[in-house]
Amino acid sequence: MIYHITTRKEWEAAQANGVYVAPSLKNEGFIHCSKKEQILDTADNYFRGHQDLLLLCIMPEKLQVDLKFEDPSGKHSANDFGLFPHVYGPINPDAVLMAVPFPCDDEGKFKLPEALDQ
Repeated sequence: MIYHITTRKEWEAAQANGVYVAPSLKNEGFIHCSKKEQILDTADNYFRGHQDLLLLCIMPEKLQVDLKFEDPSGKHSANDFGLFPHVYGPINPDAVLMAVPFPCDDEGKFKLPEALDQ
């Protein structure tokens, strides 16, 4: 399983359009995702204090586009320490097992949703 943080509005648009496209796909050529152990650092670094977020739980085997594990800039590395999953194309909604609400606390920090433990 890989994970992507998005807004409820962007996910609802994806469901209506039949495809999810994050702004980074146009700007960087891929959609940033995280492994489970990377979610909180990503959320706290880039989404601190944001409300109305969802955590998309994506099944890599159902993606219809390439998935690569790379350093955050998108360059391939020989070792796998700190490599992030990057999706090289739009995400087909049927690859998303669930979209879990991902609120921050009163201090703007995140904790992993209990739904990920099930």
